[in-house]
Amino acid sequence: MMKQKPLLTIAIVWLCYLNTAAQNDPKKDTLIPKKIYTTAPLNTSAITLDGIPSEEIWNTVEFGGNFTQWQPAEGNAPSQETQFKILYDNNYLYIAYWCHDNSPDSIIKRMGRRDEFPGDWVEINIDSYHDQRSGFSFTLSVSGVRNDELISNNGNNWDVTYNPIWFAETHVHDKGWTAEAKIPFSQLRYGNEKEKVWGIQVMRRLFRKEERSTWQYIPQASGVWVSGFGELRGLNNIPMHRQVEIAPYVRLQADKYQKVDGNPFADGLDGKVTGGVDGKVAVTNDLILDFTINPDFGQVEADPSQVRIDGFQNFFEERRPFFVESRNIFDYQITNAIAFGEYNSDLLFYSRRIGSSPHSFPNTISGDNVKVPQNTTILGAAKFSGKTKKGLGIGILESVTKREMAVIENNGQKRKEMVEPQTNYFVARIQQDINQGNTIIGGIFTAVNREKGLDDLLHKGAYSGGVDFLHFWKNRSWYVSANFIFSHVTGSKEAVLGTQTAFEHLFQRPGAKELALDSGKTSLTGTGATLKFGKSAGKGGKLGQVLRFETGVTVRSPELELNDVGFLLTTNEINYFGWVGLRYPRSFSFFRNAGINYNHWLRWDYSGRYIFSLFNVNWNANFKNNWGFNGNFTVNPHEISNNALRGAAALRKPSGIGGGLNLRTDSRKKVYGSIGVNGFDGFDNTVRGRGINVSVVYVPINALTISISANYSTNWRRGDQFVQNITYNGSTRSIVSAVDQKTLRFTGRINYSITPELTLQYYGQPFITRPLYSNYAYVKDHMGKTLDDRLHIFTPAEISYSNGTYSVDEDMNGSADYSFSKPDFNFVQFRSNLVARWEYRPGSELFLVWSQGNTADAFDELDTPVLSSLFDNAFASQSRNIFLLKWTYRFLK
Repeated sequence: MMKQKPLLTIAIVWLCYLNTAAQNDPKKDTLIPKKIYTTAPLNTSAITLDGIPSEEIWNTVEFGGNFTQWQPAEGNAPSQETQFKILYDNNYLYIAYWCHDNSPDSIIKRMGRRDEFPGDWVEINIDSYHDQRSGFSFTLSVSGVRNDELISNNGNNWDVTYNPIWFAETHVHDKGWTAEAKIPFSQLRYGNEKEKVWGIQVMRRLFRKEERSTWQYIPQASGVWVSGFGELRGLNNIPMHRQVEIAPYVRLQADKYQKVDGNPFADGLDGKVTGGVDGKVAVTNDLILDFTINPDFGQVEADPSQVRIDGFQNFFEERRPFFVESRNIFDYQITNAIAFGEYNSDLLFYSRRIGSSPHSFPNTISGDNVKVPQNTTILGAAKFSGKTKKGLGIGILESVTKREMAVIENNGQKRKEMVEPQTNYFVARIQQDINQGNTIIGGIFTAVNREKGLDDLLHKGAYSGGVDFLHFWKNRSWYVSANFIFSHVTGSKEAVLGTQTAFEHLFQRPGAKELALDSGKTSLTGTGATLKFGKSAGKGGKLGQVLRFETGVTVRSPELELNDVGFLLTTNEINYFGWVGLRYPRSFSFFRNAGINYNHWLRWDYSGRYIFSLFNVNWNANFKNNWGFNGNFTVNPHEISNNALRGAAALRKPSGIGGGLNLRTDSRKKVYGSIGVNGFDGFDNTVRGRGINVSVVYVPINALTISISANYSTNWRRGDQFVQNITYNGSTRSIVSAVDQKTLRFTGRINYSITPELTLQYYGQPFITRPLYSNYAYVKDHMGKTLDDRLHIFTPAEISYSNGTYSVDEDMNGSADYSFSKPDFNFVQFRSNLVARWEYRPGSELFLVWSQGNTADAFDELDTPVLSSLFDNAFASQSRNIFLLKWTYRFLK
């Protein structure tokens, strides 16, 4: 416990130093005047896109220049001058860049695939809606790598999955480098005004100094981005462009795996040929219809391995292109607190539910061979999205998944059994900007409807919705936001009873007056809400320039259920959170920037019982040599879990303290990396957690990047790890134990960019986790003050072990009163992808993919050292190898 106190001392000293050493902006609350750039039409002259803006037509417009340093010495003149010019014709916007450099040999030409932002680059952000909240970003590296992003929420969200068709070339010379870009108007969204005014921002990155400079100065303390853009004028009489893109694909796949004798579904080799089509059609110039028929995601990187023993479900990021692109439109985080908290993962729409693994498994008998689909087939999906000139944002998504059948074979006889019904998913999202985006109101509605077939297991229908409100004032430096949500699920008595008793709800918990288990119900209706108030920008006096804060309340009623198409960790909570941060974005002393944060979290359940408190201080700093350092200190003085015993009772959890430190080196170097350590200790020797993570990145040449990371953690609990609930003498016995869990993960990546359009990427991750249980006990007083008060630990005379089963003789009469299985396990998994990608023409790609997956048959291997067990089993011969060729061709209009 004493070992954690220096972390708190560091935080206090850090805060005092920052407040005395940091330099503040002398221009308090000064509005920065907006720059204006006036473009001109191209007329009949042609531009050869070669990266050398030497055509005479470029002289018909003035230079944009006079950039201001944004990082690290905010407000100062940049180290190198940058200029640009903009022209247009009926179809394209043309941008020319002059990136002057008095040391051209020092220009960093690192390569990468699209959206990796390597080396020196220059970019333009375009707010073509001119709504001062959203925009399109086009970045071009000196090596020719194109990067593009969709900007939303006034620069707080950047979606790198936005992949428009545009063209660019670069040229390096003895005075720096130049570039030319050509952006089709069909890839932008804008209104039908005759004379248009768009917001624009141009930024340059000087990699060797890690310096960024902007055309339109926007102070970092302002807390805004898009609303601070300068203006592009002179765009007159641009015709409306209706984007039409059709991209059919063909996929050839072969699966090689270990043959199983006697199993007709496992002969060692499977092959298939599939096809489908993706499309994008502009219904209007600012509203787009995207669709996909029989989508394929074979080139998508595998999910990282995750195992939890606390009962909560795992959250996996969406990686599939159709669902990732424009996901900001459908994003509806219920809380989204700056202070974080696990409830930040709660979503009304979680697209990973569409096309997930089947919910059921067939009933089998001895001798059965079974073939079950790994994922539910998505027959098709469509989404209609965009934003009108009047500030109305619209998003509608619908998807249909196939009825999935398992095939069971026994002695040549086959039968089929449904494992997933055909399902329709629907999501609608609207947002309306008012007063130039200073006020936003919105709503969302989701629906899931299933055919009959698994009525005892799944909801027949699941519906949710919400309304939300956000208001800024005082130059967007202050804000208040609120939302209210509801859910309604319907189904059979058995399905609804399963929801009531599921881990997220646990209505069966005795003594919970706020809960009422009803086995006759055929529907559940729940609600949730969040209210937040905060300051997002630095305004006012010396303290006001650096101070930010947010405080709020978020609630989940006991009957709230979102997991049919959303994500919900748990219910029956009233959470209060608070965050205060001091931000120092300007360089001072030996810092580039620095900050310190304080957070706290308090929680009650719907009975009014106080169940949780946590307090945290964390700090971060980036030094002038581009190294970085951060740390944190946490105190958890009180915790009662309503979920730990899976509905048998609430349980008091041990209090404790924790902390962590992380150090990273200069990412501009050929070799750089990071190291971090963390720990948590429960009072009275009840909990002990330790973790270390190390990563190293090596860039031997501009085209090649090699990285490897290792994460190792140990988590030990002295006695309150849940094992099983057992009925004994008419009551429930909650069996718990000590647990010592060790987890080790390695992640390796190799990225080789032959050209920006031809790349080779490898990802591999061996993973092992091993929880070992001991010192079994039952909970005798779930609210006892100490752990010893709460548990009765079985004596050797009370418990015995044989053939994987523990038997308990509580009354000591010589015969077992109940038994439970040994819960220890050893989970070893290896996942990898090798992807060769060739964009042979804009938007058209050829993929060659080798995926390897192996979940090792080492469940009972508990005595071998963790590292040995990992490498003995992760690459074993039972791996499943998938070889895939995918060809796409994009037709453009």
